[in-house]
Amino acid sequence: MSTWVRFQHNHQTKFGIASDGEITTHEGEMFGSSTATGETVSQNEVTLLTPCVPTKLLALWNNFHATSEKTGLPQPGHPWYFVKTPNSYAAANTTIKKPRICNGKVLFEGELGIVIGRPCKDVSVVDAPDFIFGYTCVNDVTAFEYLFNEKAFSHWTRAKCFDGFGVIGPGITTGIEPDTLVIKTFLEGDGQMQERQNYPVSDMIYSPCEIVSKLSCDMTLNPGDIIACGTSVGAGAMKDGWTVRVSIEGVGDLVNVYSET
Repeated sequence: MSTWVRFQHNHQTKFGIASDGEITTHEGEMFGSSTATGETVSQNEVTLLTPCVPTKLLALWNNFHATSEKTGLPQPGHPWYFVKTPNSYAAANTTIKKPRICNGKVLFEGELGIVIGRPCKDVSVVDAPDFIFGYTCVNDVTAFEYLFNEKAFSHWTRAKCFDGFGVIGPGITTGIEPDTLVIKTFLEGDGQMQERQNYPVSDMIYSPCEIVSKLSCDMTLNPGDIIACGTSVGAGAMKDGWTVRVSIEGVGDLVNVYSET
């Protein structure tokens, strides 16, 4: 098991494997051939970037039995998903800012993200693991007021794609089995820590391998693309000045501050 990160150090963008507070830098390609350079740097000396730069971030909706039961929605016959645009990508430790035009709530949604490692098209469920590089944390931020404010059209793109609304990181963990993972989301501020989400991957309607297989039949998935597996019950509004933490043991902690100013 390894955790890969991208970062800036001495005005240079680099990547490597993070462990015990240090990063062993590599050269080459994260999703191809890479070798260790022999250089190590402290994580305290770098600025983390998004762990990769996806050509697309696909995000599922209504992919958990608990959510489907709560909302009364039917279980999808094929994964329901939307696209988050590149302007929305944001890294760990950045500030999630409420857009000036928003008057309503801005929601957090803690999710597991699948990171594609090889060009992937029309793959089977059995072969899907060969195309998954690893897993990351995702906060699928949503301006809820725009989602269903018009009866004739649901504004998924508008609500989900404001700048900084696709938070991913801090790294990509490889060599891990996702089925036993648990996603937790915490809000922290004013001396409080509130656990708002705590749900297992095992409650997914479509498992990570099924997701990759089915979406690869719709479109080519490229190395570095991310699929957010959807969220379960407990997603809610962030609080001004508070920290939101998406925590997946074995994968990492994605930590950001939310600001309304």
